[in-house]
Amino acid sequence: MTGLHTETIPLVDETQLRVTIGEPDGAVRGGVVVLHESRGVTSRTQAIVEALAGEGWLAVAPHLYHRDDPGIDEQTGDAEAVDRAAAAITGESVLADSDAAFGVLAGRGVPSDRMAVLGFDLGATAALVVAAQRSLGAVITVSAAGVAKPLSAGLPALLDVVGELTCPWLGLYGERGDPVDPTEVDRLREAAHASGRVVDVVVYPSREHRFDADEQAAVQPDPLDEGNSEEATKMEARSRVLNWLDAHLR
Repeated sequence: MTGLHTETIPLVDETQLRVTIGEPDGAVRGGVVVLHESRGVTSRTQAIVEALAGEGWLAVAPHLYHRDDPGIDEQTGDAEAVDRAAAAITGESVLADSDAAFGVLAGRGVPSDRMAVLGFDLGATAALVVAAQRSLGAVITVSAAGVAKPLSAGLPALLDVVGELTCPWLGLYGERGDPVDPTEVDRLREAAHASGRVVDVVVYPSREHRFDADEQAAVQPDPLDEGNSEEATKMEARSRVLNWLDAHLR
């Protein structure tokens, strides 16, 4: 049984950052910073952190909304609160919080080339911003929006940053249901190749690539366990994420 707990880290801007940490039972293979979706660190996020720990990765999820609404994780049903918190996210705040999470990994002996950042929705957009400015082993994004037009006033358009990626990028999108038009995904893929890094951007025919667990389920299943889903697309997406970590955090 992996350990899942939350710690609080004081930051230089005098705010307190909470991080949810999943620790493997055995040897640590590397570290993954998980950047949450727009609703904050929900049970869905916690399930992903725990599942990664079960695969041997030390996983850390920073609670990105701590500056403007520290209680957002308990208010995920309040759409207005979520929208306000998401709009307040900036490139600077994401980098500061991610750096603190990377510090947790480094403090446990994980070198930067064995660190990855994995993001969903808003967190996916933030993950690409981080991967363009920090030296890492890999970046994985699921439904990263804000391609040509910034997702919020404080975040850059992704077309302006992916050419500076420092590490291999796996990007997962759905042709239907995702907030990004497939033609914009093509532009993003092409722009990312300018970085000279390995790039694999996959567009699935629907949202079935969203292997993260059902937030409404009474018991949250392991989001990375193939046995939890009959849909081949989800199974394939999960495998891609795990294989990307295996291939690039070595």
